[in-house]
Formats: sequence, structure tokens, C-alpha cells
Amino acid sequence: MKYILSVLVAGIFFFSACQSGPAKTDKPTADTMKMAQDSTINIFEHMLVDNKKDPSCGMPVTAGINDTAHYKDKVLGFCSKECKDEFLKNPDVNIAAADLKK
Repeated sequence: MKYILSVLVAGIFFFSACQSGPAKTDKPTADTMKMAQDSTINIFEHMLVDNKKDPSCGMPVTAGINDTAHYKDKVLGFCSKECKDEFLKNPDVNIAAADLKK
């Protein structure tokens, strides 16, 4: 009886271990990186940048950040590459609209 019970427990353990599949990781893969580039997924979190608003269009960074730039030891978030390019044409004039965090 102990032998049958031991085989049954071992079988259940083996079966459940085989069904779990590969371990999931939080590391980005080439597929997820490509998906992020091709879609409208916001790539950056608003907590990682030093501005509250996009300096080019005034959009709040909490709505989504798709590009960033460094300016005078600050990391600025932009809603699009076009807004970033517009800012970089004349950053000294546009920085006031960024509403920098304190």
C-alpha cells in the first residue's frame, strides 16, 4: 500500500512539474521591444523624467511619453519624436514650457 501511495504522489509531482512550462521572466525580448517600437505603447514612465509637460506642445507627460532628451542635467519626456525635434531646435526658449518638477 505504501508503494502504491508513493508512486501516486511521485506521479502527481512529476505531472505538475511538467505542466508548469518555462519560467516567465520580466526581461524584454526582441519581440516585445519591436512591439513597443511599432505600436503606440508608452515606452517611458512619467516618474522617470524631470518635466510635468511636454515643452513643445504642452501635453502632460502623465498622458504618455514616447521619447526623451537630456538637457542641462535634466531628463525631459516628450509625447512624440516630432515634439522632441522641435524642442531641440531651440531648447533655451522652449524649456520654460516644460514645467520642471522641483
